[in-house]
Amino acid sequence: MTPEPEPKAITARALGLIGCEVCGHLNRAPETTFVRCRRCQAPLHARKPDSLARTSAYLISAAILYIPANLYPVLETHTLGHDERDTVMQGVLALWASGSWLLAALVFFASMVVPMMKLLALALLVITVKRRSDWRLLERARLFRLIEFIGRWSMLDIYVVSILVALVHLRGLASMEAGEGAVAFASVVVLTMLSARSFDPRLMWDVLEQERSR
Repeated sequence: MTPEPEPKAITARALGLIGCEVCGHLNRAPETTFVRCRRCQAPLHARKPDSLARTSAYLISAAILYIPANLYPVLETHTLGHDERDTVMQGVLALWASGSWLLAALVFFASMVVPMMKLLALALLVITVKRRSDWRLLERARLFRLIEFIGRWSMLDIYVVSILVALVHLRGLASMEAGEGAVAFASVVVLTMLSARSFDPRLMWDVLEQERSR
């Protein structure tokens, strides 16, 4: 038996409709360049404006700052006659040497693995969309949802530094300050979150409409 052809998907865009990203209400496609949702008055757009350009700009900035984030100290400790500056990796090694293996693994994963994986994953999404590739669309959509989900956990080591600084200052016997690496790392986290926020996953599926319209 000859398999039946796959039915042509009908999208809201093809029907002249635009879904509101805030309340989910379907609106008629705007006749002008700017229109608001009839229900919640949020701005409407078929695709996020300049999605790939803004995503790429945030992504490149985050990739550049990822280097000083790992090379510069994230924590500076000042005690009686002793000063110490620790990078993220030095902090992980210190936790491992002290027997806090689980915490060391958690900080390493959240501080080094997650940001790097987010950078690579976002780069993959941007490149495949620019090349109009239909390679593994479903898996790429799941990858994008995963990026959004794990984004908040990238701030784990910044939270740890903030708590340590507050606790040590309360004791008054020593002082701790966030180093240059902490600022760079926080910037990487924010920029990757903005990059993911700017990316429009609907662009991945536009290639199917283009192939079917040929």
